[in-house]
Amino acid sequence: MVALSLFRRPQPQAADEGRIGIIDIGSNSVRLVVYDGQSRMPAILFNEKVMAGLGKSLSTSGAIDAAAMERTMAALSRFGAVARHMQVGTMRVVATAAVRDASNGQEMLDRIRALGLEVELLPGDMEAEMAAQGVLAGIPGAEGVVGDLGGGSLELVRIAGGVTRERISLPLGVLRLGAIRAKGPRALDNRVAKALEAAGWEGIGAGMPFYLVGGSWRALARLDMHRTHYPLPIVHQYHMAAETAATLVRTLAQLDRRRLKQVPSLSTGRIPTLQDAAALLAILARRLHSSELIVSAYGLREGLLHAALPEDVRAEDPLISGARKEGAIQGRFPEHGDILHRWIAPLFAEEGADDARLRHAACLMADVGWRAHPEFRAERGLEMALHGNWAGVDARGRALIAQALYASFGGAGSPEILGRLAEPAGLMQAFRWGLAIRLGQRLSGGAAQGLECSGVSLTETGLCLHLAQGDEPLYGEAVERRHKALASAFGKAPERAG
Repeated sequence: MVALSLFRRPQPQAADEGRIGIIDIGSNSVRLVVYDGQSRMPAILFNEKVMAGLGKSLSTSGAIDAAAMERTMAALSRFGAVARHMQVGTMRVVATAAVRDASNGQEMLDRIRALGLEVELLPGDMEAEMAAQGVLAGIPGAEGVVGDLGGGSLELVRIAGGVTRERISLPLGVLRLGAIRAKGPRALDNRVAKALEAAGWEGIGAGMPFYLVGGSWRALARLDMHRTHYPLPIVHQYHMAAETAATLVRTLAQLDRRRLKQVPSLSTGRIPTLQDAAALLAILARRLHSSELIVSAYGLREGLLHAALPEDVRAEDPLISGARKEGAIQGRFPEHGDILHRWIAPLFAEEGADDARLRHAACLMADVGWRAHPEFRAERGLEMALHGNWAGVDARGRALIAQALYASFGGAGSPEILGRLAEPAGLMQAFRWGLAIRLGQRLSGGAAQGLECSGVSLTETGLCLHLAQGDEPLYGEAVERRHKALASAFGKAPERAG
């Protein structure tokens, strides 16, 4: 009898030229991320990391130890195979401080190339530049100092006016800090002070935010979110007072591994280095005179993508770009969000630019819940705004967009969580955005034409709905109810013209 194979290797398929993969060989972790294309806000199709610890032995032996190298090679072999099966069209492989500084770093590079992966060894200044570009990609308009803490090095970059300025790379990676701190209670403080003075960095960024990049500092933010009962699980653009770093040093001194493992989303692989990361952050926040600490989930990998974009694409607002993309995927009429935004704008002419862009984002997402069960559309809008993978928006902004979508899908009042993220006046205004969206959606059926031949405006006493001649039949009972609700939210009477 001839045994039949149950598994057959499929024929190779052509690569998707738009699909981009980045393998980041860091001093602490090795990660593969696959993106759906080159755009201002590419979607992540795949994300996996291995805590290889390449830089763990550098402070003692100056070399990558055999176990870490073998673990890294196994991860890279898998990542290469995954990328081939996903038909990744463009692959970029970068190595940073551990490989750069190790005495056997060239051996590692040769072995990686033998796998068929073209690896780039990033110099320290380039690593710093890409980390800063990542922050600018995720927080446009960021001004201050970026600190990217890796396993083998610390990169510091001042950013202002949308560009990077002074930058330094220091051998103060989290895997090196333990050996420094073991030399005495002030050893790390003295090392940082001398490094900043030698680089001419004293006073740079004083009174400005310090942007935290890297897994160790994100883990500290997770701990603080747990400590303060923060209601959102989103770490990007999480704000902490500059003094919080010193508070976390004291907190960690009282917590054992068992209690740390209970912190949601805290990687157990980061626990051994948390105290060192907190100690360094407290020193930097004090010596740089930082005004506050802001976490960026965007770093080196996103910086590599961002720097490669055409200038006009880099200039796009990531929140608006991402919301427009999501609306086009999930909505019924891709152009509807922008038209809806223009339609309700006359009601909110007094708003500042910051809130106007949040309103725009809400309009772009206004149709994301239409496929959901009618009883859960409001919850769908709330969840999309609060937990979506958005950039360029903080917790308050998420709350205002969530309030607008919740109201637009018929939700009553304001969910309790929103009151913990934004002020009452802002939520009330966002509630009005939602009612205006709800009126526009009902009037037009979600299509463009009904909005393009109508309009809304405020008068001294009323909220007026303007209809083109011949479109009077659009004003049915459902439209009338929503018109009254919106007018009431403004403290006015419903009026009609046309």
